[in-house]
Amino acid sequence: MNKLQLPPGSFGLPVVGETLSFLADVNFAEKRYQRYGSIFKTHILGRPTVAMIGPDAVEFVLSSHIENFSWREGWPENFKILLGESLFVQDGEEHRRNRRLMMPALHGPALANYFATMEEITGRYLKEWAVKQEFTWFEEFKKLTFDIASQLLLGTSSSAEVIRLSGLFTNLTNGFFALNTLPLPFTTFSKAIAARNQVLEHVAQVVKARQKNPTKDALSLLIQARDEEGNSLSEKEIIAQAVLLLFAGHETTTAMLTWLVTELARHPEVLQRAREEQSQLAASGSLTLEQLGKMPYLDQVLLEVERLYPPAAAGFRGVIKEFEYNGFYVPAGWQLYYSILMTHNLAEIYPEPERFDPERFSPQRQEHKKYPFSLIGFGGGPRVCIGMAFAKMEMKIVAAHLLRSYDWEILPNQSLASVRIPTNRPKDGLRVRFQPR
Repeated sequence: MNKLQLPPGSFGLPVVGETLSFLADVNFAEKRYQRYGSIFKTHILGRPTVAMIGPDAVEFVLSSHIENFSWREGWPENFKILLGESLFVQDGEEHRRNRRLMMPALHGPALANYFATMEEITGRYLKEWAVKQEFTWFEEFKKLTFDIASQLLLGTSSSAEVIRLSGLFTNLTNGFFALNTLPLPFTTFSKAIAARNQVLEHVAQVVKARQKNPTKDALSLLIQARDEEGNSLSEKEIIAQAVLLLFAGHETTTAMLTWLVTELARHPEVLQRAREEQSQLAASGSLTLEQLGKMPYLDQVLLEVERLYPPAAAGFRGVIKEFEYNGFYVPAGWQLYYSILMTHNLAEIYPEPERFDPERFSPQRQEHKKYPFSLIGFGGGPRVCIGMAFAKMEMKIVAAHLLRSYDWEILPNQSLASVRIPTNRPKDGLRVRFQPR
């Protein structure tokens, strides 16, 4: 037996543990952090769990002691069932190999090739929004980002197909934290499974078509990818990775874009400064890939959105090798949960953490550089989000066009309280009035 004691905390009730308060209380991690510090125990989603918070703890999990933890063993069963055998639940050598095969489809020349399509689709939606004038922006961003993801990642361009797939993904996502996973009809989880099956069927058809006639989308690049030994991904693997890319490629950007426009509307001085940066760039011509690299203030604004509103509030791992941290012992077989949101809200790193303040990331302040792993909206370490460059390029294109050519205001009588599950969004989805400038 290990002489060290288990971390402080409570396992809660028999069987359910503290799952209900974990899912219902937005301050679950914060309350326990105040009481116990950067490591505590709980029992959530059916397992004894250790929670870790703060840059030191996160670095321990995502980088220095990565071999003690497993992705596959960490995520709740729902995720594994719904996202299949994709990069998301792969570990070790299998993960490294597949990541290497997937990288070229999301970086470098491939990424540069996506610019024109991202901009063309964005322009189409902006015109539609200007005609609509009033709408719920979260829903609209979801359509836009899904349209971009399905065209660039899968090569799907029929709008009817995009709308159908987008609806299926909504049902799929709703199943991630469903507590009732019995195969009963009409439950959230069984709807999620049915949606997953239809998505898989669609992607399988597209894979067959791309194998015969490759195009410029990411899927064609995945099909053609070979590792050092000349091995490629199997058809089943390609399908699973494509579903993951589609999911990750629109959920997170939707959440961040919605909060970006919310905070710009709430902070006229930030909006004004971001607009001035765009006006100066626009003076030298229309938006280009090169211009995206010359937007330091917009970069700061996006970092502050990532800090305050990380699309996923936390990450999970399985403890596959016992470890010690801060004088406490954690046995193998437990689940580990690290809080992204709480780490981003520590006052010792980010003074007045509840304030929206892009100046934190100015060259003078650089608060996120004080400690490594203090800004982890896209993860960190060797498994940092593979689609980060894709997401950032897309968000900057959308933001640049909005700032250059449009005005919007938040409509009254709605709740903008943050709903965290399945991804972070304003409760009523952000209803706005929108018009060309």
